Amino acid sequence: MKLKESIESVRKTFRADSDPFPKDIRSIEALRVKYLGRKGLLAALFSSMKDISDKERPLAGSLLNELKQEINSAFSVNKESSESNQVTHDESDYTLPGLKFPVGYIHPVQQTLDEVKSIFMNVGFSVVYGPEIDDDFHNFSALNFPPEHPARDMQDTFFIDSDTVLRTHTSNVQIHLMEEQDPPLRYIVPGRVYRNESSSFKSYNLFHQIEGLYVDKNVSFADLKGILTYFVKRLFGANTQMRFRPSFFPFTEPSAEVDIWSESRGQWLEILGCGMVDPEVFKSVDIDPDVWHGFAFGLGIERICMLKYGIDDIRLFFQGDKRFLEQF
Repeated sequence: MKLKESIESVRKTFRADSDPFPKDIRSIEALRVKYLGRKGLLAALFSSMKDISDKERPLAGSLLNELKQEINSAFSVNKESSESNQVTHDESDYTLPGLKFPVGYIHPVQQTLDEVKSIFMNVGFSVVYGPEIDDDFHNFSALNFPPEHPARDMQDTFFIDSDTVLRTHTSNVQIHLMEEQDPPLRYIVPGRVYRNESSSFKSYNLFHQIEGLYVDKNVSFADLKGILTYFVKRLFGANTQMRFRPSFFPFTEPSAEVDIWSESRGQWLEILGCGMVDPEVFKSVDIDPDVWHGFAFGLGIERICMLKYGIDDIRLFFQGDKRFLEQF
């Protein structure tokens, strides 16, 4: 019987293909499809049953069923063995936490800058930016620093040429604002400023400031104190002790420094300068000082950050040391 020979041929082929029985899932599936699939070798044998005589069909059917049972049994036994072997040799512990991939960090200066901006924006200040390279008029003269004024000695300036400088403070932007817009004005001005200073633990030739400007009718020093008291309490805590100490700035009159009390150091620490906009500054931008009044303040972001987080060297902010930055 020709079908009987075909059955024996498929049996021999299967035994050869399954010795050894494959271990990986992909190979096992390929073997199953070859013999047990809809178009596999066993399906072809069953299809040929219609071509044999009625007398031979019972024997052929019995032989085919034996082959099918043998193949199914081989798959069943080896599947269990494969799964058992996989569990035994899989040393992964799926209860362990996943790998922690490194992520970036927001620089502590930027964190402090964002926090300060948020506090002033909550009380109606808008944020504006201005040029870091400016002319003498906007950086000095319009702010009541005439050429012969001794206060210019307070600013160690980088000069690009005789009339162009790297700005020494963000106060230059208040002049641009008052030139371009009519009062009332309520702005803060974040940005980088430059001083021709030697680097040390407390000074650097690049740092960040926020300038504040509020111009309106009937603005008083009491308004200035109220805004800055709110700012200090929000930034350093409601129980922070603070004081206003008389000072001097060419572009404000009267002027003051704001100090906070440090419990850890047992001393007062300066955090910002402020004052009422000098009438001469208003005159330089054609604003009538008899109608409009205003106050201005300026604070160094690095200094605020150092006080807030107990950092004792300003140079750490600019060295890019991951060990320092990852603490924030």
